[in-house]
Amino acid sequence: MFSYICIGTNDLPRAVAFYDAVMAPLGHARIDLDLLGGNATWGLDDPGPHLWVTTPFDGRAANPGNGSMFSLLAQSRAQVDAAYAAARAHAALCEGPPGLRPQYGPSFYAAYLRDPDGNKFNVVCYAAAG
Repeated sequence: MFSYICIGTNDLPRAVAFYDAVMAPLGHARIDLDLLGGNATWGLDDPGPHLWVTTPFDGRAANPGNGSMFSLLAQSRAQVDAAYAAARAHAALCEGPPGLRPQYGPSFYAAYLRDPDGNKFNVVCYAAAG
């Protein structure tokens, strides 16, 4: 359904270090870095899917949207735990530690975080434990 998700940053080098660490346990390599253009990308090249992190084109400060969140898919609960640990080690704020959220499904295992720019995201695994 999605080609890419785009989020803003006010500090691209910091965002690159953060998302390199978070995406590695999920198996997503950085596929592009354009420091002059102010953006970096993880995932698959066009048509995607990929996560695109950029400084705002209008030159104003990036800020997170109220009610906005993106979700990163993990193949195992261990990947959720590893991505959460990497995010926390790179200054992410915890919005909910790794764990089951049975209100979303019997195997919905997720962690909720905010990146250093305040963008809210989760890392989720839908597979049963095992």
